[in-house]
Amino acid sequence: MAILLGDVGGTNARLAIARGGSIDRDTVTRFRGDDYATFDDVVRQFLQEQDQPRISAVCVAVAGPVSGGRARLTNRDWDFDQDRLARLTDADQVRLINDLTALGYATPSLGGDGLAVLRHAPADRARNGQALVVNLGTGFNVCAVRSLPGGAITAMEAEEGHTHLPANIYLRLLDAVGPEAVKGFISTEEAFAGRGLSRLHAALTGTPPVRSEQIDAASDAGDAAANATYDLFADLVGLLCRELALRFMPLEGLFLAGSVGRSIADRMDLFNASFLAQPYMRHIPENTPIFLIRDDMAALQGCLAALA
Repeated sequence: MAILLGDVGGTNARLAIARGGSIDRDTVTRFRGDDYATFDDVVRQFLQEQDQPRISAVCVAVAGPVSGGRARLTNRDWDFDQDRLARLTDADQVRLINDLTALGYATPSLGGDGLAVLRHAPADRARNGQALVVNLGTGFNVCAVRSLPGGAITAMEAEEGHTHLPANIYLRLLDAVGPEAVKGFISTEEAFAGRGLSRLHAALTGTPPVRSEQIDAASDAGDAAANATYDLFADLVGLLCRELALRFMPLEGLFLAGSVGRSIADRMDLFNASFLAQPYMRHIPENTPIFLIRDDMAALQGCLAALA
């Protein structure tokens, strides 16, 4: 029997088959969302490529809210339904989870090359069994993780991206881009997802918006304006993570994820300056280690863990 796993974001969908409790890496396949009208079409294509294996269970991580066995992508017009997936795959067990929930379930197994330590915390700090995944990519969201007695964990759903910006971050943006441009940063996601980075660069330079990948490439090439954008962005992410550290107290670790999160990993001096800037309750961020999830298979591993 085979287990079908999926990690579906606003840009790409990644599918894989697991057998015997582990993912068959030879089956991992990426599909561009723009090439398919529905996720069901992706599943049909993938199963055909895999010679129609007998599927016993399905778990799909979706970049959007999940409720009542149904979900819809936040940044693409795809919908998901557990009953429909069960009919499509003939699986006995089907589960839809939020993509950040999947990363939360994956955190206990992360290590080696799949995880980088960006900020150490004192080894003798108080521990509370709580961690937090913060994803900055096509969208923005978080997942709080709590260790349970007996070694299990629970990973909790949230829609943090659709909250309002903290006042200190809004004022920092207002000072940097002015009262007209700041109106575009209407939520945490609009400020900290990839389009937020693009909007910030456009506002700072007075140029039309370009994709965050282009800003990243320009920064790597030494472009002064792109580097100035990233410097400010790293400062803002540090301020945001300070707020999240106080909200969730992730003394086991705050895990950054996503392409935009990875792009600020070499600006941790700016991040740390903002993360530790305020003396009030400073002991919480001081005792919070920061990690970077590098494992592209993490969400798929989390899907497998969620079924278990």
